[in-house]
Amino acid sequence: MSRREKIEAMLLDDPTDTFLRYSLAMEHRSEGNHEKSLEKLGELTRDSEPYVPAFFMAGQQLVELGRINEARTMLRDGIDEARRQGNSHAAAEMSELLASLGSRGESADNGVDEDDDL
Repeated sequence: MSRREKIEAMLLDDPTDTFLRYSLAMEHRSEGNHEKSLEKLGELTRDSEPYVPAFFMAGQQLVELGRINEARTMLRDGIDEARRQGNSHAAAEMSELLASLGSRGESADNGVDEDDDL
């Protein structure tokens, strides 16, 4: 039985377990199943008490996939939620990743990165 299958089996007993759900998303990512991973992370961000690490991991994954504008949206939402929950460390990490994107992926990108001197 694979690690993913073990997590899925544990989720049968408690399908609301946030850590197990997050672990399942990470297993999908490690297996290269990015869409399934992003789906599971998205579910965690929409819970009644959104799971802040899911925003960061989804943002990172979207960047890796070259889906920069989606990553920006996810990170901005995550920063807002982290601040709402009083998690300044997570907000800072997501802000750093967001800032590192500069103008990458913007539709008006003219090939010049205005943040080169940062």
